[in-house]
Amino acid sequence: MSCLQLYEPINTLKPVADDVFIVDGPEIRMAALGFGFPFTTRMTLIRMADGGLWVHSPTPLTEPLIEQVTALGEPRFLIAPNRLHYWWVSHWKARFPQARAYAAPGVRQSAKRRFTAFDADLGAEAPAEWGGAFTQFLVPGAWLSEVDFLHRPSGTLILTDLIENFEPARIACRPLRLLVRLGGVADPDGKAPHDLAINLLLRRKEAGAAMRAMLAADPARIILAHGRWYERNAAGELRRAFRCFV
Repeated sequence: MSCLQLYEPINTLKPVADDVFIVDGPEIRMAALGFGFPFTTRMTLIRMADGGLWVHSPTPLTEPLIEQVTALGEPRFLIAPNRLHYWWVSHWKARFPQARAYAAPGVRQSAKRRFTAFDADLGAEAPAEWGGAFTQFLVPGAWLSEVDFLHRPSGTLILTDLIENFEPARIACRPLRLLVRLGGVADPDGKAPHDLAINLLLRRKEAGAAMRAMLAADPARIILAHGRWYERNAAGELRRAFRCFV
C-alpha cells in the first residue's frame, strides 16, 4: 500500500486557467540512499494560439489520456525541464513523432541510454517557434540546472523541482513525513529540497538572478511538479521559497 495519497483523479486533464491544464500522474519512486522514495507527479499542458499543445514534464500515456489530449489539440512541443524530468518524453515522442522534444541543460547526458532523439536544447530564451507565449528562466546549478516558464497570456509560472511542496496530511507513513520535513519540502513551507538548494547555492549569483526575474514577472499562479501547487498569492510564495537566494 502506498504512503502517498495521490491527487485523484490521475491521468486526467484538469483545467487551471484559459488554455492551461494539468494532469496529475501516478506515484513514482526516486532512488536515494539505497531507498526508493515515493513522489507524486504532475505535468502541465498549454494550448497555443494555433491549437497546438506545449507539454511540460510529461507523465505516462494511457489510452484514455491520449483521447483527452488529442481532443484538446495536437502535441507540438515536449519539454524535459531538468535532468530528472525526461523519463516519459520518449513515450510521447513515439506516440506523437511530429512533436519537437526540448532538453534542459544536462538532460541529454542523463537520458542518453534511454532516449537520444531530442530536437533542441533549452537555454535562457524561449524558442521563437513558441510564438512569444512564454518567458523562460534558466536557473543554473552545479550539477542540476532547471528551466522554468511563465505562460504570458495566463500569468502561470511553471516550475519543476525548484519548489516541492508535499502535504504531510497526504502522507500515511510517519518516516516519510519526517523525511519530507527534514528535506525542507513540506507544505506550507515547500521550497527546493536541500540537495538541490546546495547545488543552486554553488551558482548563487546566476540562480538568484533568475529567481528575481520570476518575482519581477509577478505571476498569477504557480504550478509545481510535486505536491500542492499555488492557485493564489504566487509572489508571496516565491518570496518565501526563494528567501535564501534573493
